[in-house]
Amino acid sequence: MKIVCYKDKILKAINSVVKGVASKTTMPILEGILIQTNDNEIKLTTYDLEIGIEYIMECEVKEQGSIVVNAIMFSEIIRKLPDTEIYISVNEKNLLEIECEGSLYKLATMNPEEFPELPQIEVQNSIEIEQNTLKNMIRKTIFAVSTEENRPIFTGCLFEIQKNKLHIVAVDGFRLALRSVFLTNQTNDFSAVIPGKTLNEVNKILADSYDTIKIGVSKNQALFEMDNCKIVTRVLDGEFLNYKNVIPENWETRVKANKSNLQNCFERISLISASSVEKEKKYPVKVNVDIGKVIISCTNQTGDAKEELFVSTEGKNLEAGFNPKYFLDCLKSIDDEEIFVEFGTSISPCLIKSIENKDYVYMILPIRLKED
Repeated sequence: MKIVCYKDKILKAINSVVKGVASKTTMPILEGILIQTNDNEIKLTTYDLEIGIEYIMECEVKEQGSIVVNAIMFSEIIRKLPDTEIYISVNEKNLLEIECEGSLYKLATMNPEEFPELPQIEVQNSIEIEQNTLKNMIRKTIFAVSTEENRPIFTGCLFEIQKNKLHIVAVDGFRLALRSVFLTNQTNDFSAVIPGKTLNEVNKILADSYDTIKIGVSKNQALFEMDNCKIVTRVLDGEFLNYKNVIPENWETRVKANKSNLQNCFERISLISASSVEKEKKYPVKVNVDIGKVIISCTNQTGDAKEELFVSTEGKNLEAGFNPKYFLDCLKSIDDEEIFVEFGTSISPCLIKSIENKDYVYMILPIRLKED
């Protein structure tokens, strides 16, 4: 194998596939990148048996071949080389040689025939969506995915298609994030839960463009195809939360607020409430809704803080406690200038919604306040 390529192009390819490399494994081959040539292209592949990533790029191929090389070592060497042409070849001792200007590196290689093949997916249902739209939807829901492995189904996002509308839902037991968009192409109703780890990597590869990405789903696997990149992942098993049944339809107190002003209040109050990560749940912020204003306050061993924000209010006065991080995560993901914040009682979920459309809903569970 002998190829010539520019650093920026191969580095982009490496960065796209490197997250499919296994970090903790007894199989060294899974710590590698499979490099294969095909005419005037090379294909880079990584696979940790849960997520597999392929990336195809054009380059000058002087000699066909294939090889597996340790991903971390290969990527770090390429990353630190000058921004110019790089010559990559396999010598007679089966070492991978990397040459660039005055630099020469030789790396041990592994047998490409031992590299596991990515699953062949028989797609049963699929959608096409613009990359920038999907990127936006993932970014604005992924923060609510659970990190608790004892409930594996919640470590992923639900992709649900109903009546040609895509809903992406994330939930971790304390909050829920829902984003929706109408699809331009007619498609069947179906649903699948995609691991959050996969979606984080998909989001890094997605372009901020109107180019489309195709998402195909089978019983056990999902496939993301875009431009010159393909990502294969398992689908999570289990019953996802029936989110439509847990989102309250009615409110008793509603606040119409400027999103940025509310976010700034929570960011400042968090300096006191979240002075220690462990204290967050012990010391929630207190939210008081009165006529025409919201008072956000916190008292703990660090000190006292109070923020008063004049807003438009409807319904009853209210006092409830919340983890401010959950409010901030939601508010940071919203682009609207003004939003509705809806409350039931002091112990029922709070909703953050758009004033003008139904494209998103965020739900946050309150924390019971200690009696003074």
